[in-house]
Amino acid sequence: MVSDQDNELICRVGLGTPMGEVFRRFWIPFLISSDLAEPDGDPVHIELLGENYVAFRDSNGHVGLLDERCCHRGASLTLGRVERCGIRCIYHGWLFAADGTVLETPNVPDERFKTRLKANAYPVREAGGFLWTYLGSAKEAPSFPDFPWIDSAPEMRLNTCTIVGCNYVQVMEGLLDGSHLSILHSSMLQAASGNDLSYAVHSQHMLKDAAPRIEAEETDFGLQYVTIRMVEGKAETRVVAFISPFYNLHPHGDLTTAIVPINDTKTAFLNIWWDGREQYGLEPLRSKQNAMIGTSDAEQEEQGLTLRTYASGRHPSRANSYRQDRHKMRRGHFSGAETLMMEDVMVSVSAGPSRSRINEHLATSDAAIAQLYKMLLKNARSVAAGGPALAEGMSVANIAAKRATLEPGSDWHELAPRQQRRRPALR
Repeated sequence: MVSDQDNELICRVGLGTPMGEVFRRFWIPFLISSDLAEPDGDPVHIELLGENYVAFRDSNGHVGLLDERCCHRGASLTLGRVERCGIRCIYHGWLFAADGTVLETPNVPDERFKTRLKANAYPVREAGGFLWTYLGSAKEAPSFPDFPWIDSAPEMRLNTCTIVGCNYVQVMEGLLDGSHLSILHSSMLQAASGNDLSYAVHSQHMLKDAAPRIEAEETDFGLQYVTIRMVEGKAETRVVAFISPFYNLHPHGDLTTAIVPINDTKTAFLNIWWDGREQYGLEPLRSKQNAMIGTSDAEQEEQGLTLRTYASGRHPSRANSYRQDRHKMRRGHFSGAETLMMEDVMVSVSAGPSRSRINEHLATSDAAIAQLYKMLLKNARSVAAGGPALAEGMSVANIAAKRATLEPGSDWHELAPRQQRRRPALR
């Protein structure tokens, strides 16, 4: 059980909140690069940690991220014109460069006036198929994440983004819940039998043991947890690494997930498929991988899971029965969901925009969830007391998730010897 007071502490991410401050100490992936591909193309509204911005790519290809409200009279720059190496407010024609410099104020005769002003602009990096920003103090800018896929060629990875209508903690819980895979996703896993994708091949054992042994422990980068399923006398062992504050490393070795709070009740669920060998960004593998999970552009557009279609009424909600198909269930499908991704979204959203945890009853299968709560609370309290955020400034290049078939009684820590039982020095 988490008290309502502690629940508020870990769930709220707005400016001035402890968890909001935690997230603002890291580079944040906020948009897939291809969603802002063309120089002088349409600007994009960005909401991140409860604040509103506008992103644009100027005539030279540089990306700007500015406060959405024009610093003149507050009109939305998302309505603006991207031209002449900047974004122009349509209200009075003020033109802003990607770094916030005021280039033109056509309704002001004094040419010196524009030199006295500068719009709030935020640093942007383009890497690994994403646009990233840092929203914290410029004096404390962190090192950029050094995941192995960051500098990979576009054809080697597949980036997807799913918008989920609930608090970020609810989405993280699903990633750290090793037992639900055997139940919620049972029909999807059965349908994937015979599929040669790594995700499908290495998930089939989950159908044979719905009550795995689960252990979790904190590390200096966040936490790690193991699920051990006994299958045909062997221990099918999966060690998951969660890197604070966003990232979940999948034990199949080809998936990194980032959970980014848009606001207190909306979350971006980012997937990066990469293993350094397969060309996930090219056909036919690109379409096969998307089909396995349900993350193709067309599917997510139709289901209201994109930034553009989220408010269309198609996003799963009580009003549309969370898009559950009861006829499909009567024909034998377990969940009645359209895709594997939709299964995760619908159960997370069905708990409410930001759920109370005061009446929940955790079981032994929820060991990683309990560890997640502890980690988030420790992180928030440390920052609130003026201390460091967990994993702040840390290299992530050598952190890994692992899978193996072990003999019964084996020590699973042997799969990740450099990561075991570290204790972060937070206040």
